[in-house]
Amino acid sequence: MINDPILTVENLHVSFHSQNRVVNAVRGVSFQLEKGETLAIVGESGSGKSVTAKSVLRLLPSQTAKITDGAIRYGKENVLSYSPRQLQRLRGKEISMVFQDPMTSLNPTMKIGRQIMEGLARHEKLTRAEAKQKAVQMLEMVGIPQAAERIDAYPHQFSGGMRQRVVIALALACRPKVLIADEPTTALDVTIQAQILDLMRDLQQKTGTAIILITHDLGVVAHMAQRVAVMYTGEIVEIGPVREIFANPQHPYTKGLLASMPRLDADRSEPLVPIPGSPPDATRLAGGCSFAPRCPYVMKVCHHFSPEVTSLAPDHQVSCWLQDKRAENVRSALRF
Repeated sequence: MINDPILTVENLHVSFHSQNRVVNAVRGVSFQLEKGETLAIVGESGSGKSVTAKSVLRLLPSQTAKITDGAIRYGKENVLSYSPRQLQRLRGKEISMVFQDPMTSLNPTMKIGRQIMEGLARHEKLTRAEAKQKAVQMLEMVGIPQAAERIDAYPHQFSGGMRQRVVIALALACRPKVLIADEPTTALDVTIQAQILDLMRDLQQKTGTAIILITHDLGVVAHMAQRVAVMYTGEIVEIGPVREIFANPQHPYTKGLLASMPRLDADRSEPLVPIPGSPPDATRLAGGCSFAPRCPYVMKVCHHFSPEVTSLAPDHQVSCWLQDKRAENVRSALRF
């Protein structure tokens, strides 16, 4: 159990409405984030990772997206009750976000220095000279060479990796307590990806910022996070310490994700084991466990009733009927 959470998401439900269709993108997600830790959220595309992350900052399109239930608490305050003015103070100053594509985060018509300075002037109440000096310091901190000169460059004058460094500088300029990184390295090559991840980890150690890392890459999770939440069709099916879950996963979906990941210590002749099938249509979710159609350990009960959350340890929870006491004989027979 988290002793001093800086961010708490409770029973979050998010749906998207389009014409006559309703997509239940997030269904009862709950987690806590401790000061200074990294929590990774993993899962296949469409599992609800990014929707959950954007909900924290209320960045979902108001015309189509609706948060229908739950609470998002920053400290003791519910972000869902914030006014537009309160949200402006929250974004950037208290909680910042780094997106997958840096070009969607940067204004292509504005010099990067000015983009960093705007947030500093708004939240830190600095003079123009002070904001410029701080902007140069931030660019230096994220490894931009000749920062004092390059502060007057435009985004297109930087490489993809350098643009992502600029975005991180922009996100951390006002010293937020929480950083949400949504697939921050997916668009980068492997070498630059490793540099950006090392940069984020070093900056976290210097600033004490807590990080929510959205990714589909389990290698990144092992490198960066202390805890991991596994999402499937809008639900967290397993959450706990990275080492424990990687060594002893308890949900069949978690097992499937790990089995499909290449391992350096594995026999090269040993094939990867993909998860069969595809995630269900979010507009047509039936009763029971949503993973049942793809699960190699499926039981009759899985098709009719949704599993409850089982606590295997104070910080390790899983939603699966195999964890029910009545399924002990099944678990034994399956050697699960």
